Amino acid sequence: MFHLPLTMTKPKLQFLPAVDLMDGCAVRLVQGKKDQKTVYSHAPWEIAEAWARGGADRIHLVDLDAAFEGTAKNGQAVRRMVEACGCPTELGGGIRSVDDAARALEEWGVGRVIAGTVAARDPRVVEAMLARFGADKVIVGIDARDGIAKVSGWTEGEGLRADDLGRAMRALGVRSCVFTDISRDGMLQGPNLPSTCSFAEATELSTIVSGGISSLSDLQTIFDRAHPGVVGVIVGKALFDGLFLAAEAARILHGESA
Repeated sequence: MFHLPLTMTKPKLQFLPAVDLMDGCAVRLVQGKKDQKTVYSHAPWEIAEAWARGGADRIHLVDLDAAFEGTAKNGQAVRRMVEACGCPTELGGGIRSVDDAARALEEWGVGRVIAGTVAARDPRVVEAMLARFGADKVIVGIDARDGIAKVSGWTEGEGLRADDLGRAMRALGVRSCVFTDISRDGMLQGPNLPSTCSFAEATELSTIVSGGISSLSDLQTIFDRAHPGVVGVIVGKALFDGLFLAAEAARILHGESA
């Protein structure tokens, strides 16, 4: 169980701006739907660099082409973003084999990879990734709707409860997870904090909140009320739409706001 001693100052949360990639461009989808795409930039490395300067702890990258089609098409863009941002990075989307993980970590230079679909479909692959790269380099991404895990770019369900999948991953040696409530992603309706906190409590995984962040108030609520197992927050559309600045988000999540 996670416990926060009463005398301990609340730790800062990691701020992870998200850049989703399709055809080398920075895009955002609504609830993961390919036909509801907005292209924000043809030079996503410039965005990553700006957000790193604004206080990002880690840039969260997603290869949507690989997530939907199983084929990585954004390697050049990922490599340029890693070089440009100068802060830690992580990559999800289409990481379904040890070779996929090796390419991202060793060729493209990302700091860690996120195993999503493969965690539900073939946990042995995650186990092999952990054996080769370690728990600091391999985390899992669990995307859920109404408590049920979704895979393959959120187009399919495996019939697994997200909590059960998280516990199974922890038993393999996974220590960290990106937990996304699909119903909130790209909707700017606020995160599903109760669901995320329940997941963190049930699985004992260090959990990163993803989906629905719409305001600085959302970030303040997470900082003030999140379960101790929640360690970071991914922010995407709200930054692209200019609802607040990266530096403002970083100050709140680092506990530096007035």
